[in-house]
Amino acid sequence: MPNIKPVSDLRNYNEVLRDIAVGEPVFLTKNGRGRYAIVDMEEYERTQAVLKLMGEIARGEQSGKEKGWTDLAQAEKELGLIHG
Repeated sequence: MPNIKPVSDLRNYNEVLRDIAVGEPVFLTKNGRGRYAIVDMEEYERTQAVLKLMGEIARGEQSGKEKGWTDLAQAEKELGLIHG
């Protein structure tokens, strides 16, 4: 179940921070509407790494579409994994 609190609870921020755990962010509302999310640093870093990886995958896919794909044998040759 999501942990939702009004932003005014930040007056006692130690209590809000105590409720944060990996995979369990605290969502803060302002005037009854979702406004902020507080996440554990480990989860934030993991999310940033996933976003970076997804961006690199998208760039690679776009490059393949624009410049053509390389088959496995050619990639191995270019990487020096096979000689020939």
